[in-house]
Amino acid sequence: MTNDLSIFHLVANAGFVVQFVMFILLAASVISWTFIFSKRKAFEQAFEVTDEFEQEFWSGKDLSELYKKLSENGFEAEGIEKIFLAGYKEFSKMRQKETVPAAVQVESAQRVMNIEMTRELDRLDETLPFLATVGSTSPYVGLFGTVWGIMNSFRALGDVKQATLALVAPGIAEALIATAIGLFAAIPAVVAYNRFSTRLDKLAGRYELFVDEFTVLLQRQAHG
Repeated sequence: MTNDLSIFHLVANAGFVVQFVMFILLAASVISWTFIFSKRKAFEQAFEVTDEFEQEFWSGKDLSELYKKLSENGFEAEGIEKIFLAGYKEFSKMRQKETVPAAVQVESAQRVMNIEMTRELDRLDETLPFLATVGSTSPYVGLFGTVWGIMNSFRALGDVKQATLALVAPGIAEALIATAIGLFAAIPAVVAYNRFSTRLDKLAGRYELFVDEFTVLLQRQAHG
């Protein structure tokens, strides 16, 4: 009688610990892919909004008109738009106070924009630590399942008088599947984390540059 070495049969007949490890890794992989697709969409949207806003912002359009357009009821501001709205709103509020120096008006607007920028970047960064954790720990979790399965396979040899490859092969094969699943979960998570981290840094740079440039414009208005 030959042993069935199909993957399904090996997984179904694996020990409890090895099956539990496989389940954890598969669950982590499913969650990772869910985050990857949602985060990819979020970054594409953020860059698209940034491109469109910067084009309109530097087109020479009056800032008050742009603020009015973005703050209209029913308009859902995103990313850099929120940074602009927060800064211009604070600047306009401070300008109404005649006793507030121009420098303070600009500093207050810049501080509010930095706070809003941090919030937007944190929103985009919120699931990246999970991808980093999956990418760094999944291979070790899979290796634990493999070591446990191989250990049990060799322990089972103590109950037989003559050890053969046919007796050991199924146990080792099922154990190695845990390592394979661990790599299957880790590799996409690592690639996605590196990709999203790079895009987040680029977006943060564009946000910071906009805040600096917008601050210069506000300084001109405050001293104008």
